[in-house]
Amino acid sequence: MELWLITLFSQSLYYSLFLIGIVAFLESLALVGLLVPGIILMTTLGTLIGDGSILFYPAWISGTIGCLLGDWISYYIGFYCKSWLYKFNFIKKHQSLLEKTKAVLHKHSTITVFVGRFIGPTRPFIPMVSGMLKLPLKKFIFPSTIGCILWPPVYFFPGIVTGITINIPENSTNDFFKWYLLSISILIWLGMWSVSKWWNMRKKNHEAKFLTKTRTGWLALYTVILSIISLISIQFHPSMSIFRRIFFSILLSGF
Repeated sequence: MELWLITLFSQSLYYSLFLIGIVAFLESLALVGLLVPGIILMTTLGTLIGDGSILFYPAWISGTIGCLLGDWISYYIGFYCKSWLYKFNFIKKHQSLLEKTKAVLHKHSTITVFVGRFIGPTRPFIPMVSGMLKLPLKKFIFPSTIGCILWPPVYFFPGIVTGITINIPENSTNDFFKWYLLSISILIWLGMWSVSKWWNMRKKNHEAKFLTKTRTGWLALYTVILSIISLISIQFHPSMSIFRRIFFSILLSGF
């Protein structure tokens, strides 16, 4: 599927922008988004932005529009189909998740709608639950809009870095830089995962498992510190100037 998408994207900018919007829409649509491999697809799209096949700003706008449509349609699905949704098997199987989401939305609606946009399982779920709770639009539209504007570049970014790295000329120095950059990317991902894992384990008893709360907390701390140190140190690598030049040319290509 990814190869087919890459071929299609390379044929026409209009196809590219349309499909980016579709991917963002489906990724944000109530329940459907749980079945869409959004991270993989958005990273693939980011790679095409990084190698110059797709322009960054049109892709950003298209992704934002798709997000907004997905969020707002999900809200109204929850608003008008509440009674039917409670009979849906998926909702019955995840009743505890539904109740927790309701509780968090009641206490911190604005923050929950915004932060939920960046967490995979909750992205297509929170807008629908907001509609089911009849959350006032003024409390939903603002965080949803801000989240949808910021979401595409955040999810494009790993792919953009990959696309730029692929295009850096090959030599012994640059090859080391590519592996270094890949290692930092993995370290950052591990740091984000461990912090998220530790946060979810805070109020639960996981002491019987090898990866306890304490061990997870130390893992999160070490990986975050190493990520920061690695990001600072790579700024002094000779190939970083090439990376910056390509990166800023992508950002400025839409002006």
